[in-house]
Amino acid sequence: MTPLHTTSFERHDSMNDKAVRSPISWVPTLYFAQGLPFYAVALVAGLMFKSMGVPNDQIARWTGAIGLAWVFKPLWSPFLELAASKKTMVVLFQCLGGLSLGMIALALQTPVWFAACVAVLAVAALASSTHDIVCDGLYIASLSPKQQAAYAGWQGAFFNAGKFISLGGLVILAGYLEKHIGVKPAWSVIFLIIGAMMLALALYHSWSLPQVRNVVVADRSMAGIVGTLWDVFIDFLNKPGIWGMIAFIILFRAGEAQVQTIGPLFLREARELGGLGLSTTEVGAVYGTAGTVAFLLGSIGGGYFTSALGLKRAMPLLILAMNLPNLVFYYLSHSMPTDLALITAALSAEMFGYGFGFVGLILFMMQVVSVGKYQTAHYAFATGVMQLGFVLFKMISGDIQTALGYKPFFLWVLVSALPVLVMSRFMRIAPKDDGAKA
Repeated sequence: MTPLHTTSFERHDSMNDKAVRSPISWVPTLYFAQGLPFYAVALVAGLMFKSMGVPNDQIARWTGAIGLAWVFKPLWSPFLELAASKKTMVVLFQCLGGLSLGMIALALQTPVWFAACVAVLAVAALASSTHDIVCDGLYIASLSPKQQAAYAGWQGAFFNAGKFISLGGLVILAGYLEKHIGVKPAWSVIFLIIGAMMLALALYHSWSLPQVRNVVVADRSMAGIVGTLWDVFIDFLNKPGIWGMIAFIILFRAGEAQVQTIGPLFLREARELGGLGLSTTEVGAVYGTAGTVAFLLGSIGGGYFTSALGLKRAMPLLILAMNLPNLVFYYLSHSMPTDLALITAALSAEMFGYGFGFVGLILFMMQVVSVGKYQTAHYAFATGVMQLGFVLFKMISGDIQTALGYKPFFLWVLVSALPVLVMSRFMRIAPKDDGAKA
């Protein structure tokens, strides 16, 4: 049985490449293609359902349940090693994700549109989560640890750019179309655009991505692959301090998961029900203008900040920055401003902090948790754990908000972010030597 680890099953075939392209030519677009379908499922679908009158608790519960695809993706990661090339798999699953997201337009026309949309979104989630595995494997195998840190800001920025392209330009367009052609046709157009964007990215990546080939797996039988998966899983659980690392990853996004779910719904909610009463177009304008710029600056700055300072020294500041959005929404729920410029400024601070702090979790998983002979597979496990934390807090956020109301809910979110800050004082955060090749 051939071990599934970075040095044996992932090799950048650079010796055969006539020209090695700079990572800047593919890292941003690769992680934009990873983030766009994730946020289409996690956030855009939620705003669509909100426009159609679906209750908050149902939106949070079903979009959260669909997100389980990202939790369990490590279970089928070894099977992807039967493919000849990670580049090929990246392009394939980008195409599948684009087609499935485009099919939302058809699902919306059926009598059981809500169930149909949930089913199609689940297919998109499976395609996207599988794409994440080969996407991250290609990134790790192609870049040194120092490059990984330097480009982590770009990685995080463009993964989350999927959120702001969606909540920005596309939601503005959705708000405009809702008024002119109706809610269902409007959102049909939006998901057709998202699907087309994914197909265009797949075409670009068929040219731009480095070739990361898999060596032939010695045991291609089902029993051999399952045995390898078990070996990878046991090795992951045997890491020193792994349970503390798992708890740290899950709690890192406790506040963010809830704010990401309820925050946009709070912005849309009528003022007499405790929300800010913004229109679909206004929400898109806020996130798509200053919010997008602030987020990109925060993400790129966070990457270079961490590369210069080191992950251990930077982590407390990154956690504080990550939870700035919680404080922003707590302020908005109490002050209830009506000035769109003030709301935009507050949400820009939210976006900067979120972008800056998210880098810490990426690098903790990549350089601390996944270190070892099964680096890429263990990174997939770590991202699955991260998504588990996101899904758990996302799924309960709607019920908590419905029970408490918006003001107490955002106070709860502030409190729920404290444990990870305390844990950071005791966690072993020691990235491997930057001179080692991933």
